[in-house]
Amino acid sequence: MSINVHIERLVLDGLPVERHQAPLVQSAVEAELAQLFAAEGVASGFKSGGHATPRVDAPGIQLASDSSPAQIGQQIARAVYGGIGK
Repeated sequence: MSINVHIERLVLDGLPVERHQAPLVQSAVEAELAQLFAAEGVASGFKSGGHATPRVDAPGIQLASDSSPAQIGQQIARAVYGGIGK
């Protein structure tokens, strides 16, 4: 099965990262989502393909003050995946 995910807009207000670190957060979100979809699968409503979701409400996350951009991206991906549900 092939899964394509397109995130048109991801709003991340108040993250403890510098502007130049944003691509690191983005890469971590993408990599973690890919890993979660591969390991955990997708919700049955998404398996038919062509399903567009205009918005995903994800649970909040708690960041440690020393979280790296990669750790932040992983937490965001897990929250997004949790919002999609399985």
